[in-house]
Amino acid sequence: MSERVGAAASLRSRFAFNQATAKYWPLPDAVAGCVAAGVTNIGLWREPVAEYGLDATNALLRETGLSVTSLCRGGFFTTDGWYDDNRRAIDEAAALGTPVLVLVSGGLPAGSRDIDGARERVADAIGQLAPHAAACGVTLAIEPLHPMFASDRCVIVTLGQALDIAERFDAGTVGVTVDTYHLWWDDQALTQIGRAGERVAIFQIADWATPLPAGVLTGRVMPGDGCVQQRRYLDAVTAAGYAGPIEVEIFNEEIWARPGAETLQRAIDGYLETLR
Repeated sequence: MSERVGAAASLRSRFAFNQATAKYWPLPDAVAGCVAAGVTNIGLWREPVAEYGLDATNALLRETGLSVTSLCRGGFFTTDGWYDDNRRAIDEAAALGTPVLVLVSGGLPAGSRDIDGARERVADAIGQLAPHAAACGVTLAIEPLHPMFASDRCVIVTLGQALDIAERFDAGTVGVTVDTYHLWWDDQALTQIGRAGERVAIFQIADWATPLPAGVLTGRVMPGDGCVQQRRYLDAVTAAGYAGPIEVEIFNEEIWARPGAETLQRAIDGYLETLR
């Protein structure tokens, strides 16, 4: 009995609330809500941090003691100014004290059908950013997205493709994001998690709604409300050596419309129900 209680407490301590899950909850309110709920970890997004102010965010975090598990996001390497923007993102991650900057690569360049070339462009871009990330102590965590997003959001669609790039660099500088929403369909994902080993930089969970809403980007639902076998992904990242925070990250208009504290509690409950 005591072992089960200890395991549950350990799992509870690893819970991280990704800010995107309550998109319209103002940052200071989200931080206060986490503190009130006994949550010690939060994943942040660049836009609300910029809106509240980087220095003000840092002061708030120091006051409350919350740890930032990741910063979203860098990448989108087909956009104008991507290099300078990504260097700023690395600097912001370092300033917030998080070791992880999540990278979403971006889709095909306008008018292009060369997906192989687009993936190589991602590798080249990361190669340009890696020295600055290493100097700042930030890991660039390449996130593969579901293949439906390949044309416009992310040409990296499998963990294997992400690792093919990450393995060109030091493991402390370039790793991968394991997000169950994007990987659950892939029968090679668990094997690739084993291959990743110490390159698993952040582990995120969300569930897959059936049927998907018209806006598939906002088709994520709370853990336990969809068809993903969340626990086997926890077992896989654990076997690979990952013992870090576990973020619940949801994009869903109906969930965003609910009070932030309610959403946070539902995220905690779904997390514990599906992972313990």
